[in-house]
Order: sequence, then C-alpha cells, then structure tokens
Amino acid sequence: MSELVTGEAVALELRPARLPSRALAVLLDLVVAVIAYLVVTIGLVISTASLDEAAQFALSIATFVLVLVGGPIAVETLGHGRSLGKMACGLRVVRDDGGPIRFRHALVRGGIGVIEILMTFGVIACIASLVSARGRRLGDVFAGTLVVRERVPVARTSFVPPPPPWLAGRFAKLDLSAVPDGLWLAIRQYLTRMQQLDPQVGWAMAERLATDLAARTGSPAPQGVPPAAYLAAVVQERQARDARRAFAGGSVAAGPVAGAPAAGGGPVAGVPGAYVPQAVPSAVPAPQPEAPVSGRREAPEVSPADGPATGFVPPA
Repeated sequence: MSELVTGEAVALELRPARLPSRALAVLLDLVVAVIAYLVVTIGLVISTASLDEAAQFALSIATFVLVLVGGPIAVETLGHGRSLGKMACGLRVVRDDGGPIRFRHALVRGGIGVIEILMTFGVIACIASLVSARGRRLGDVFAGTLVVRERVPVARTSFVPPPPPWLAGRFAKLDLSAVPDGLWLAIRQYLTRMQQLDPQVGWAMAERLATDLAARTGSPAPQGVPPAAYLAAVVQERQARDARRAFAGGSVAAGPVAGAPAAGGGPVAGVPGAYVPQAVPSAVPAPQPEAPVSGRREAPEVSPADGPATGFVPPA
C-alpha cells in the first residue's frame, strides 16, 4: 500500500488541504490569538502600571511570543495537529507518512510561521502553498508535515462496477490465494473511484494494479482485455468464491437438513441433497355433500352390527 500513496494516488487515501480552507483556518486561529493577546495585554497593563517603561516593554514582548507564537504551538501539539481553526474547517496536520505530529513538528511550523504569516501578512505562505503540489507552506516543508482534510465528502456510491459480460466466469480457475488484502483494498478503491480520476492517470494506475495482480496470481492478464475490466472480473470472481464458501457450510433455519430425505419431497434444483416438501395426496377423498331429493328423506346409514337394512323409506 505504501507504494501506491504517491502522486495522484494520494487522492485515494489522503486529501491535502488547499489554500482557501487553510487560509480560513489560519484566519480563525489569528482572530482567537489576537483576542487572547489583547485580553492578556490589558490585564498586564493594569497589573503592572507601577513598573517602568523598560519592564513594560519586556513584558509586552514576552506576551507576544507566548500568546501569538507559543499558543499555536501548544494547541497543535496538544490537539494532535488540530487547532481551533483547523477543527472548524475539518483539517489536521500530519507527518509526510500520515502519522501524528509531535512537539518538534509544531515548533518548526510555528517558528517559520512567524516569518511567513505574521511578518509578511501571509504573502510568503500563500505563494508557497500555490507553488507546492500538495499545498504546503515553508513551515510544512521544513517540518516534514502536511495539512490534510479530515471531513472528506462521501462518494455518491461505493459500488464496484461489474465486468463486461464476455468476461464472466473466465477466471474461474485463477489462483487467488497469494493476493494480499492490501492489494484487494487498493483494487476496490480504484474501481469505485476510477470515474473521478483523470483518464490517463486512471489507465496508468489500472495497468499498475493489473501487473501486480498478475504477478501474485502467476498468470498474465489476457491479451486485448482492458486493465480495468480485468480487475473488475477478478474481483467479481473473488466475491463469488467468498459467497460460495459462506453459504456452503450454512443451514437454513427451521428447514430440512441438507442431504436428509423428506417424506414426499424431491430434490431442489441446483442444491444436491436438499429436498423440499411436496403436496401429499389424501388417501381417502373428502365426502362431497349431495343435494337432497324433494319430498323424500335420506335413509340413515346402517352398519353391519345393527343388522340388515329393511330398505323401507317412510313417506314424508
């Protein structure tokens, strides 16, 4: 998986934050920091009114460094790469390898941020973010960090497109036991998002995944088959095998046991050894009522134990 998180493939795993969202987050952080700086400064001015000008100037510099420089560093360190502005915009600072940042990363970002954000009013940071392919400013470059989006919009669908009909069942004898789960995940992510990629980038990524898959299975991809169709057909074959393994050992609740004959039952089509009950004809047909004859009464049934029937029918 690590070799796939490069270039345009970063869009499949991490989405770098762009300049508008980063600028909004920095603006919110600056507003909070300036408000905190003003509150602290007013409190110090009131409490240190008896000190001379040199002491007051030293306190103002210390307040500036602690609040506007040390505050963001402490907040990013304790918030694991998130400040108030970044939390509001759904952003986070991470290392280049995707891990959480530490104090040294936040210290480098905050120290360089004083120059490229505070002293130049963000001009250097904007230029560096526009030039960088992943929107990184100078603080991120020197600290080895990256600002990514945490709240990624949900895709419309995660449905894996089916392969062409002429490829159905073509890879039934393919050995898939050596394919790792990471490669399956990468293939599924590509198939579900290939419509969002540039055609040339998507084709190159499909060829790379198809080559890796063919190397794992020990069988080259068929000639003339597009790599995306080959990947979709192999994924469908794997899903079909998983479904057969899942249902092969299962049993139907309150149903006949597989392989056990049922009275009057017959085999189910496609399921050897399974039976379903059929309608059993009744041994004795149900009596049908007869319409009575007008003016006559039915003769009662006489069993042999009661003696011979006289056959006399009294008049109505």
